[in-house]
Amino acid sequence: MTDKEIYLELILSGLFRSHKNKFKIMDTDMISPINKMVIQNRSIWRCVCVQIIFVLCLFLSCVSAQKEQNQETAYLFSYFKDNGEDGLHLAYSRDGLKWTALKKDESFLRPAVGGKLMRDPSICRGPDGMFHMVWTTGWWDNGIGIAHSKDLANFSEQTFVPVMAEEPDAKNCWAPEIFYDEQSKKYLIFWATTIPGRFPLTEASGDNNHRIYFVTTSDFEQYTKTQLFYEPGFNVIDSFIAEDGDRFVMFCKDETKLPVAQKNIRASFSDKANGPYGQVSKPITGDYWAEGPSVVKIKDQWIVYFDKYRLHKYGAVMSRDLENWEDISDKVQFPEGARHGTVFEVDKRIVDNLIENSETEQGN
Repeated sequence: MTDKEIYLELILSGLFRSHKNKFKIMDTDMISPINKMVIQNRSIWRCVCVQIIFVLCLFLSCVSAQKEQNQETAYLFSYFKDNGEDGLHLAYSRDGLKWTALKKDESFLRPAVGGKLMRDPSICRGPDGMFHMVWTTGWWDNGIGIAHSKDLANFSEQTFVPVMAEEPDAKNCWAPEIFYDEQSKKYLIFWATTIPGRFPLTEASGDNNHRIYFVTTSDFEQYTKTQLFYEPGFNVIDSFIAEDGDRFVMFCKDETKLPVAQKNIRASFSDKANGPYGQVSKPITGDYWAEGPSVVKIKDQWIVYFDKYRLHKYGAVMSRDLENWEDISDKVQFPEGARHGTVFEVDKRIVDNLIENSETEQGN
């Protein structure tokens, strides 16, 4: 029994004892007419009513607290390892800092479409409760992979969507992300592609010459025509969108290598999820090469996670205003070998079920 339940029982028992004593007093004073007795004992009834109201408020408080506990959130991290040959990996966290691999860090879903890789897995949850995942299927594919799940333990058949099929010179489709736009009621899917000769001013920046492209869909059957999504004036990959009140923030990687390497994470803002996004900020990451940003807001803190791919470990920066950033890489702990993934918030019951399923599989 919890402290609140014990306290509630004590209040109730005290209330009934109090009522009994008061009614005994009333039994000995039955000389007066009933209406006169009610008037004389008005203070008693007022006390009774106050105590009843107090008990009801306490009860409702207990129910509300239990409801909040049931709806407590947790966090999941979708990622890949090595070159993405074995598919989707998942880790969970209660605080957004320490991440524990699920299923002994074994794959939850193996790649079956495109180039048979599953790199950069991005997952979002739709208003219907379904999880939707997109990923890079190969180094030089002209499309992306898509799958769906109710519980992240069982997935639909994988689908290959050739989003750059109408661009015969497109070299690749890297690091797709998926975001549900409440305003348009559509899913926004965006990724990086290099089309040789399309942006000549940055053709010599090294490591291809990417820009961000996108499609939208409401049913994952029909997709809009592929369009240019973001052209910041430099070689850009790995975009990620988050909602901040009445605006949207997009984090991306400046992929410029020449003449001076950037390889850092920057931010830009828009009034709409599908843009246009404004001028990028100065780098929010430090003196290391970083890619694959994803972000969650925990209480009043924004945390951007990213892959320090040259150092073979994950890092993070934190901000309260999306302008001033503090490196907290020494405070985060991710599964060894984790690469470019997405952090997202879920109901704790989703995580509890995944943990239970993982333990059951291990027991078998």
